[in-house]
Amino acid sequence: MKVVQPIRDQAAIDGIKYYLRIRSMRDYLFFCFGIYSGLRVSDLLRLQVKMVRGKTHVQITEKKNVHDKQFIIHPSIREDLEHYIKNMKDDDFIFPSRQIKTKERLRKQPFHRSTAYRMLNKAARRFGLRQIGCHTLRKTWGYQLYVRDPRNIALLMKMYGHRDSMITLDYIGMTQDLMDEAIMGL
Repeated sequence: MKVVQPIRDQAAIDGIKYYLRIRSMRDYLFFCFGIYSGLRVSDLLRLQVKMVRGKTHVQITEKKNVHDKQFIIHPSIREDLEHYIKNMKDDDFIFPSRQIKTKERLRKQPFHRSTAYRMLNKAARRFGLRQIGCHTLRKTWGYQLYVRDPRNIALLMKMYGHRDSMITLDYIGMTQDLMDEAIMGL
């Protein structure tokens, strides 16, 4: 399995947000939901309009671990989100596929995780980033929380379902950063 990294540089995050916002509001909101919620891509893709319309928080049961999660809709995207979903039905997925499906049961479905992977990689490459994948958004959320305040490690462990802080630090890419820093200090 390929190791993916968080996006460490705030300027790159801002650049990707700007790039995606110009290209596609759907893709921009997907990226923002990912870096502001820490949800897995599989959970992001299941979000429906009724879960966010007129709300400040989203409640979701995680697909993988069957845990209930609640997270705030980041204020910086709330206005864009409300405008984006204005003409959508409550049962519509927030991140719909643009493919025209021939079978009725396949219509109105969210885009596939492979689409998320391609979209994230295309945007990341424009900013010189490599080792980007579907877990990048989740890792970026954790990395940014930890860098802002290392005391957030307990919160991150709980959100990720980790029992050991070293697993969490390794997951968000801090172990490698700390090793690099230690070696550079020799």
